[in-house]
Amino acid sequence: MSSNVKGIGFLILAMLIISLQNIAVKWIGGDYSALEIVAFRSLVALPCTLLFFRYEGRRGLPTTKQHKLEYTRGAFLFLSYTTFMMGLAALPLAEIEAIRFSGPLMITLLSVMMLGEKVGPRRWIALVVGFLGVLLIVRPGSASFNLGSVFILISVLFYALTVILTRKLQANDSSATIAYFSSLVYLAAALVLAPLPALVGDLPNAHPSVAFLLRAWTMPTLLDLVIMSGLGLVWAGWMYFMSRAYSLAQASVAAPSNTCRCRSILCGAF
Repeated sequence: MSSNVKGIGFLILAMLIISLQNIAVKWIGGDYSALEIVAFRSLVALPCTLLFFRYEGRRGLPTTKQHKLEYTRGAFLFLSYTTFMMGLAALPLAEIEAIRFSGPLMITLLSVMMLGEKVGPRRWIALVVGFLGVLLIVRPGSASFNLGSVFILISVLFYALTVILTRKLQANDSSATIAYFSSLVYLAAALVLAPLPALVGDLPNAHPSVAFLLRAWTMPTLLDLVIMSGLGLVWAGWMYFMSRAYSLAQASVAAPSNTCRCRSILCGAF
């Protein structure tokens, strides 16, 4: 099997796993802050990435010579999935997945600009047509425009940047190492921003996306705590398989395959 085919296989597995998170966050998101969910999830995900590190036959803690790139990638991933969860609070899942069709176009553009990958005209045409469909769904400037759509688009942009950095890191760092440092940055960012809801105070008329981010932290029930902990397992698995996918396959090849996953979710929703 070629590296591109293997990479696409890992990407499909990663997308299948992360779909479980989207459903769970949609379910419990009305009671907790996005930062609280992220913090609990990261506490579980971090030691899980060490298990992946052991699975790769390595010992001790992951190390890297590319600290700046690793921390930048972690920050981009934190921004990507925090804004994604903010969008989850305001939009139905089917619409969110439709907007994420813009992801392959952004990743392909960045892969050409930053990695020098070659993309044929047929793929460009398919990507542009898909992005026009996204604009039709988002409807910027219309009366039905939802701010949550902007958060999803921001999420897609930072995800695309994450993919590009993954390709740059894979030359020297293993998939488990990349996942470990991303989880570390994620946990640190969530804890640093934890006082934000208390500093801002109650916002009764805030948009659902903003309210989800700035909601005061509360003690989760036993069931919700189990769900948040389970999200840590899901997140660790997603980060590892996503890193494997884009380490093996060209970004411009793997990204369009993600649309297959989006199409299947949309068909299932209807």
